[in-house]
Amino acid sequence: MADEEELAEGEEGEGEGEGETAPPKSRKMLFIVLAAVLLAGGGGAFFFLQGGKGDAKAEAAPLLPPIYVNLDPPFVVNFEAESMVRFLQVTVSVMTRDPHTEEIIKKNDPRIRNDLLLLLSNQHYKDISTREGKDKLRSAALEAVRADVLDAGGEAAKVENLFFTAFVMQ
Repeated sequence: MADEEELAEGEEGEGEGEGETAPPKSRKMLFIVLAAVLLAGGGGAFFFLQGGKGDAKAEAAPLLPPIYVNLDPPFVVNFEAESMVRFLQVTVSVMTRDPHTEEIIKKNDPRIRNDLLLLLSNQHYKDISTREGKDKLRSAALEAVRADVLDAGGEAAKVENLFFTAFVMQ
């Protein structure tokens, strides 16, 4: 009987062993599949994100130092303000980072000066006596220079900014 009990326990043990080994095998397989999926997904995400950073680095190449082109001599225009003749003297500097654009600005100085003189002489005293008015005038002057650079075969976007380095009204 002891042998029967041992056999019965052995059979139950084998049955349980098979039953127990089956779930661990399926659990192991599930674990292996999940690990593979996670590794593949993680690796894919890493390469995707790394690739995105590589593109950003390529686009965000180190900027060249700014090049300032001074439009000399200063602009002097007269305009009417409340039945008085007023004078405006403005010194302008154009900023780019592109040597080719710098050359275009220098070679087209007469045209740029003409367009800026026309723009400046059409201003009203009350408009440009405020900070907002000066900023609006500066933006309009920047767009005029960009248009001239574009017409001369350059890239307008490479004219990054325009500054009034002196602004005197009398």
